[in-house]
Amino acid sequence: MKVDVGNVVGNAEAKYDHPNPIARRLVAGFKRAVGDLYLRTCPESVLEVGCGEGLLADSLIRLRRPASFEACDVDLSRLAPGLDPHLSFKTASIYQLPHADRSVDLVLACEVLEHLEDPAAGLRELARVARSAVLISTPWEPVWRVLNLARGRYVRALGNTPGTSSTSRAAPCCAWPRPACAWSRCAGPCPGR
Repeated sequence: MKVDVGNVVGNAEAKYDHPNPIARRLVAGFKRAVGDLYLRTCPESVLEVGCGEGLLADSLIRLRRPASFEACDVDLSRLAPGLDPHLSFKTASIYQLPHADRSVDLVLACEVLEHLEDPAAGLRELARVARSAVLISTPWEPVWRVLNLARGRYVRALGNTPGTSSTSRAAPCCAWPRPACAWSRCAGPCPGR
């Protein structure tokens, strides 16, 4: 497990191509919800923060190709092979993004904030570089923990995915501090979320 200052990287679970049919269905709903929100913004520049394997960026750029699509993470060693060649990747921390203020149309941080010791600082940095929109998502707790336990994963941690911070489980994403931006929509992969 790699540790950046205030940021833990270490979940090696193949969430976007999981063999479990229930997990695949939930992830398909997640990708559909994120894809719909992405298409609504019609960005010309995109930054995905905490890209992991790069599979979400790859999925989104195939829906609509903006003029630039950059993805970053503190560790790029897990990038999947065969990603769209129009994607660019940089090593960067959410706490110190190498972009000017209001320089990117859409900033994405999907399944990232729950790994931070200081999610509010991460949100401030996302809002700083975003010109038009910030799209964030976090796991639906405690549902994800129950699903992990049901499939026999992370039993010793009571279903808690490795590398997640206890600070993020205290409140849902929509209840976190709102730094310099307003929430326009809270969505989820399941009906009613």
